[in-house]
Amino acid sequence: MKSSTKYLLIFFLTVCVFTGCSTNKEVQSQSNIFTYNNSLIGDNSAVISIIKHLQHNKEFKEISLQTKEEPYGMTITYNEIKATEIEKEYKETAIYNATFLFALIENAEWVTFDFGGENYQYKITKEELQKWYGKLLSDFTNEEEIKNLVQKQLKDVNKINQLFR
Repeated sequence: MKSSTKYLLIFFLTVCVFTGCSTNKEVQSQSNIFTYNNSLIGDNSAVISIIKHLQHNKEFKEISLQTKEEPYGMTITYNEIKATEIEKEYKETAIYNATFLFALIENAEWVTFDFGGENYQYKITKEELQKWYGKLLSDFTNEEEIKNLVQKQLKDVNKINQLFR
């Protein structure tokens, strides 16, 4: 009887440890990106950490920060991204990533996404993106709110194309 109780206790503790650890990782991954809220464009480690949480972070190649004079901004270069509708994927990635960057980096005013050459460069300003959404991006306080906003807007192809005219 004692032996089975001992095994049951060990099993119970093991389950508790694994359940606790996985829950902690889920909470941690959801809140990580907002630990960089109110970052500044001059803090390249914060900017790179934000980018590593965004879409196509594995294809992220390099970043060039414009911090000498206002308006402050950045150019983000990506390696080749594989997708069936490549232009659509690039535009959606630019919108998604720019939204997070502008929401989290206080003094970022523009971002250029370079997906490989002149034909696949997209520049977005904070002002035009906020007009496009009809909301101030600095008002967002969590990742889920931003994701919901972006997904709602990305459903309308005409609206996406309006941003890139």
